[in-house]
Amino acid sequence: MNINLYPIISDQISKPALEVVLGELEKTLDGETTGAVVELGCYIGTTSLFIRRVLNEHHDKRPFHVYDSFAGLPPKSTQDSSAAGVDFKAGELAVSKKQFLEQFRRAHLEPPIAHKAWFNDLTDTDLPDHIAFAFLDGDFYESILTSLQLVWPRLETGGIITVDDYRRETLPGVERAILDFFQGKAYRLRYAHNIAIISKD
Repeated sequence: MNINLYPIISDQISKPALEVVLGELEKTLDGETTGAVVELGCYIGTTSLFIRRVLNEHHDKRPFHVYDSFAGLPPKSTQDSSAAGVDFKAGELAVSKKQFLEQFRRAHLEPPIAHKAWFNDLTDTDLPDHIAFAFLDGDFYESILTSLQLVWPRLETGGIITVDDYRRETLPGVERAILDFFQGKAYRLRYAHNIAIISKD
């Protein structure tokens, strides 16, 4: 996809990082992996809009679910401690579900199935049983750890998890959550432009 054809409507993901996420999504869609597309942490919908456009370009009708508190960031844990990340506070980046869905109306795109909840309140029935691709953008340790706990068991062979803010000084909890979750598990990880790309070994 040529992302230059469309506006990036927030500053929460860079153009190079967005290209990485969408490139991995396109690889997944070009393969034989079945299952839904999920996004945990959608904010105003920048990445969500582009994911929908990629699905449309591929004429792919698989379910697309997004999950967000729509109440901003949760409180930090000690795992998120960083002098460089003082601007990331509880309640920051709050956008309502209505505002999120409005972006799809303006873009004349079908909205995803939007779930309003804190990640740690989600249950097994809230996520699809089979996931082909996931984008995780929870910013903090607990959010990323919970997201991985929800998504990894449902990830199909050949599926991909992408995680924003990997190895970012301002948000150290993201890398810590990934390292803690995957300890003792078989997985592959590479990264580009602060996007972790994870698949099953």
